Amino acid sequence: MLKVRVIPTLLWKDFGLVKGVSFDSWRRVGPVLPAIKVYNSREVDELILVDIMASRKGNSPDHDSLNDFADECFVPLTVGGGITSLPQIVSLLHSGADKISLNSALFDNPSLVNEVAYQFGVQCIVASIDVHRLDDRFICLSHSGTRNSQREPVPWAKELADRGAGEILLTSIDRDGTMLGYDLEIIEMVTSAVNIPVIASGGAGNYQHMIDAVKQAGASAVAAASIFHFTEQTPSGAKSAMSMAGIPVRQSLR
Repeated sequence: MLKVRVIPTLLWKDFGLVKGVSFDSWRRVGPVLPAIKVYNSREVDELILVDIMASRKGNSPDHDSLNDFADECFVPLTVGGGITSLPQIVSLLHSGADKISLNSALFDNPSLVNEVAYQFGVQCIVASIDVHRLDDRFICLSHSGTRNSQREPVPWAKELADRGAGEILLTSIDRDGTMLGYDLEIIEMVTSAVNIPVIASGGAGNYQHMIDAVKQAGASAVAAASIFHFTEQTPSGAKSAMSMAGIPVRQSLR
């Protein structure tokens, strides 16, 4: 089994970081650069940085800010938000992004995955899927949870994997920010349908939630925000708990 990654998520809105509940009620949690510097020292495997307003407002990615962030980030950095074209992706990679997270643009232009995979390799692409429970089924929402794509997550994940996505970032909108635990049902549905890594996101409130996402639902990585922003729990603590549960994790070299 590959090493399971612990990945803090940084949600960037305007001039700072925010955290909300179910993609709403955003609460400011501080500036971006100090958070990146802190995580550099906390044994994280990667960071995910998403501009949550870019797609809603139709804004292009902020390459200048990203360049500043990347200069201070010493772990692999995945960047998302407002990305709609191959030239933007080229610029973001040149600015210091290691991976690109694509979501809203793919519903109109899924072949963008093929283009990026062909030019830069599948390891560069994280296909982001935001999922909402609607009655007895799941649907994919786009534009930070404001639009119904009319797509279901399992066939959509399979299509994106077939097109060349290197991994899936699967976020439960309903669990986001609640700290009640990941939605294990949808995670297991997607991990069972694709043969690429799935990052569980949305709902982590303690280390056991992360263990459950891996051992019960098959996640290859766990992403979280609130647990690290608002509690004393840390990425290092998460790795220790996961290791004690028999999950292989990357250990500190220090």
